[in-house]
Amino acid sequence: MYITIADFIREWNWEASLTQKVLEGLTDDSLSQKVYPEGRTLGRIVWHFTTNIPEYLAHFGLKMDEIEYAEKVPTSAKEIVETFKQISSSAAKAIEEQWTDETLKEVQIAFGRKETNAQILMGLIKHIIHHRGQATVLMRQAGIKPFGVYGPPKEDWIHLGVENPPL
Repeated sequence: MYITIADFIREWNWEASLTQKVLEGLTDDSLSQKVYPEGRTLGRIVWHFTTNIPEYLAHFGLKMDEIEYAEKVPTSAKEIVETFKQISSSAAKAIEEQWTDETLKEVQIAFGRKETNAQILMGLIKHIIHHRGQATVLMRQAGIKPFGVYGPPKEDWIHLGVENPPL
């Protein structure tokens, strides 16, 4: 749990940098990849967690510019990458400027339950991590080697001395 805004910002910046590296592996063609015919596309998923950041924070009282035309998924991977970078940086700035360490202890109703603002911020990070995991699976299905978020992708295990990675 986050005790200070600085604690949160450290983790936010770390997870944002990992997400940025995943997004940088996208191609324009990969954005149309789906798990199943009626499912969301890879582009829709990464655009969702990107555009959701200002909406989520606004819901809990933070002021941040929303993304114009958020309902329209870009066809350019570069646009998604650049937008996430700008939004994640703006989110950190908004939290640092508008909340204090004491604010983290305040309780709000979040999705039908009482949560501290620290828990709410943790929920935002977990939401992005959840969808980032979906994105890496879809990237694999689109023929892209994803960035190794918490460890190397299977192709890079050889560099660790593992010739046949376990399944």
